[in-house]
Amino acid sequence: MAQLPDLLVGSLESFAAGLVAAIPRLLGGALFLVLAYVAIKIVTTVLRSVLSRTTPADQGLVVDLAVLIASIFLWFGAGLALLNVVGLGELAASLGTAVGFIALGVSYALSEMIEDTVAGVYLLKDPDFNPGDTVTMGAGTGVVVDIGLRKSRFDLESGDRLIVANRDVETKWTKKSDENAADGETADGTTAD
Repeated sequence: MAQLPDLLVGSLESFAAGLVAAIPRLLGGALFLVLAYVAIKIVTTVLRSVLSRTTPADQGLVVDLAVLIASIFLWFGAGLALLNVVGLGELAASLGTAVGFIALGVSYALSEMIEDTVAGVYLLKDPDFNPGDTVTMGAGTGVVVDIGLRKSRFDLESGDRLIVANRDVETKWTKKSDENAADGETADGTTAD
């Protein structure tokens, strides 16, 4: 029975010594976390400001998406660096590798959605493709009603609404000129690539 209190006291002393030894790393980690928060706030604020000035006001969704993606990458990098600062470098390396493989699998699974989103950003930025324009694409001819990040909507002459994935629209479309839109003729030189 006398060995149990000695074992308990020895364990507590070892725990206290480890805790005292870890205090500088924990303080360094806390300081790093505060600096990372400030730096990430500055970077995302500057990025939002720059993108807001270069993107039309009606395309705020593109700005929000870009800032969100940048924030996720910055916070993930800060988290891995924090693990390294507090002395868990091996864990940070393993976690970074595992997340890389998971991201690769997710991006492969979502490749069509990512393709639609990228094409949607291009369509939103294209000055020749706007709501109200009459365009011809592989799926038919119609008036552009809405351009979303993943899908675009068109009103066809028959009165039906056609919803097309942006990757299918962005690959090849032709804008009808205003004067020939009623005739069904397309304007020369307005084919998007």
